[in-house]
Amino acid sequence: MAILKHNPPSLFPQYKNYSHAIETSSGSRHLFISGLNGYEKDGQSMPESFTEQGELIWKYIGEILKSANMSYNNLISVRTYLSSPEYDAENMALRKKFLGDHEPTLTVICCQLLETKWKLEVEAIAAD
Repeated sequence: MAILKHNPPSLFPQYKNYSHAIETSSGSRHLFISGLNGYEKDGQSMPESFTEQGELIWKYIGEILKSANMSYNNLISVRTYLSSPEYDAENMALRKKFLGDHEPTLTVICCQLLETKWKLEVEAIAAD
């Protein structure tokens, strides 16, 4: 599958780990990953810290991708919901850790999440 990045020089510079737009060709598979949060495998407990919650979420994204015979490099779009803007730097560090130099489209939104103990929620789209 061809993945074509669209980062025209007439737009503002790209953020780290970011593309303004990504085009995929027809005939490709698309995997839509629901918003994931930082619950432990038991579905009840959750780490307190932002980074620990984020590590779990990115691990889960990796496991879902693997189940579809994909990797983080297949991600074409990532949307992150932060419970507070104070987590922006930690969020960027997590993305860099798991995405390396990969540049999917990104959106980060600060909002009240469904549960007060959630520090973030991440949804994604992958294609191959």
